[in-house]
Amino acid sequence: MFTKAHAQETLEGDGVVVNRLFPIYQRMNFDPFVLWDHFDVGAGHGFPDHPHRGFEAITYMLSGGMNHKDSLGNNSFVTSGGAQVFCAGKGIVHSEMPAESGSSTGIQLWINLPKRLKTIKPSYQQILSENLPVATFGGGHCRTVVGEGSPIELHTDVTYQHVSLAKNHNYQIYINQGLNAIIYVISGEIVLGDEAVGATKALLLECKEEQNLSIRADKDSEFMFCCGVPQHQPIYQHGSYVD
Repeated sequence: MFTKAHAQETLEGDGVVVNRLFPIYQRMNFDPFVLWDHFDVGAGHGFPDHPHRGFEAITYMLSGGMNHKDSLGNNSFVTSGGAQVFCAGKGIVHSEMPAESGSSTGIQLWINLPKRLKTIKPSYQQILSENLPVATFGGGHCRTVVGEGSPIELHTDVTYQHVSLAKNHNYQIYINQGLNAIIYVISGEIVLGDEAVGATKALLLECKEEQNLSIRADKDSEFMFCCGVPQHQPIYQHGSYVD
């Protein structure tokens, strides 16, 4: 039903070590998702100007803040619980630099654009934390980054959530047939079936049929849940381009 995956430490940008789920040697992508980086950036490091094309990306902040500048003229700063979203389309140049003090952590997710959209105009969205819906339940809460109630608009049908779950509590996830899904643990430890999953580890699910998952927290935990429709198109990924 699922594959357990470990993030791999990778050097990126200007002195930034990220926990990368993919692309790595063992796993290049997980259609339609083409990059998953869990980053922790200190002041004085970051991601100076660099080009992209062929995908859309979400930088979701867990702590600290990130300043985004791009060739479209955007210049914005987003803090914990907010997101920066760009569609690279036919090409964009941008930089992402962290807050001037402390540590800035988050998840960067790249989503492939289907072939028919590879040459669309690039665009950018800034979403502050107060504009993302949060649902509270017994034992935790869920912030919807992409999905029902979120102002974020993508070209690909994706659900993306940040879940906090207290020890010994459960959380139900429903996944429609045909979707590919990622459950990535930021901190703590969760259990699905007989499988325990700790920090910087993930479960990758190819849902051949509808799934109703019950996730239990063995410790106070945070995890990301993401699912999308696979495009079943060749993915040519090289560096900062996805053609």
